[in-house]
Amino acid sequence: MEITVTVNGQQHTRDVEPRLLLVHFLRDELGLTGTHWGCDTSNCGACVVWLDETPVKSCTVLAVMADGRRVRTVEGLGDSTGLDPVQQGFTECHGLQCGFCTPGMMLTARWLLDHQPDPSEEDIREAISGQLCRCTGYENIVKSIRWAAEHDTAAAAVPEESTVDSTEVSA
Repeated sequence: MEITVTVNGQQHTRDVEPRLLLVHFLRDELGLTGTHWGCDTSNCGACVVWLDETPVKSCTVLAVMADGRRVRTVEGLGDSTGLDPVQQGFTECHGLQCGFCTPGMMLTARWLLDHQPDPSEEDIREAISGQLCRCTGYENIVKSIRWAAEHDTAAAAVPEESTVDSTEVSA
């Protein structure tokens, strides 16, 4: 089945099997290996990407479901001018150890800050509750996201339209 997906602002057309998962499309077809394939059961959240501005676990989405839609991966966070504040926060506050969960955590954090520019620790923990980190106690991940919130001029310019709904983030 032929699909056309815009990934990180670039349009890609491919012929794919109808049962191909989005995580495999991104990694195997497009070579975007920042999206990690972890548990294959939607429990770990390492595969989180944005589908039309909403975080989804790409191991639960068929590539054909992304046809005609926009996908953002961790490779789409920074730009030619530098790192996204979320990426910088993970660097500054040591928010990663092995790094396996980091891409999904960063995309969820970016979504959170875009919708709630000044989240509390509780808000951050709720937002990332659908993602597992096997290396940390989440303390530095939370600190990293708070650092990003304090240094994020882009999110500060976005009006707060809604509160965080963990079912939306964990979908």
